[in-house]
Amino acid sequence: MKLDSDDFELFAIPRRFEQDRAALDARWRTLQAEVHPDRFVSEGAAAQRVAMQWAVRVNEAYQRLKDPLKRAAYLCELNGAPIEAENNTAMPAKFLIQQMEWREALDEAGTVEAVEALNDDVAGHRQRALTELKGLIDGQGDFAKAAGEVRALMFVERFAADIDRRLEQLGQ
Repeated sequence: MKLDSDDFELFAIPRRFEQDRAALDARWRTLQAEVHPDRFVSEGAAAQRVAMQWAVRVNEAYQRLKDPLKRAAYLCELNGAPIEAENNTAMPAKFLIQQMEWREALDEAGTVEAVEALNDDVAGHRQRALTELKGLIDGQGDFAKAAGEVRALMFVERFAADIDRRLEQLGQ
């Protein structure tokens, strides 16, 4: 293993959006076992510090790889299409209209059932967006367009968190 390897090299998995979560989890456990600082107790403090750096690096990579949105953003960046979500918030008009409709529906939802119905709609949109990302990244290699989809999906994720908070307020 090399510290400067990208996450996919570190985990010895193909550089693609679609990943086998069980295999990813198993690889993470194997890597953690290899670099855990407790394995280096007899080698002294310096070896343990290096092991700790490795353990942190493996955990950071795992967090990126296991989350489809983070993985897509990482793949875009590795392929020259940075997300730049804080600087680039341009979205297609259709998507902005959808966001406004969702926001309005959430504001007006007075029952758990209404919020759950909105949650189902947003979850369906999220799933379709992830499928679109898979096609853009793994199928077409269109990382620039995928970066735009990632930015849009980031809005969807934030809105889904708002729905969760609303459900908590309603006692769910």
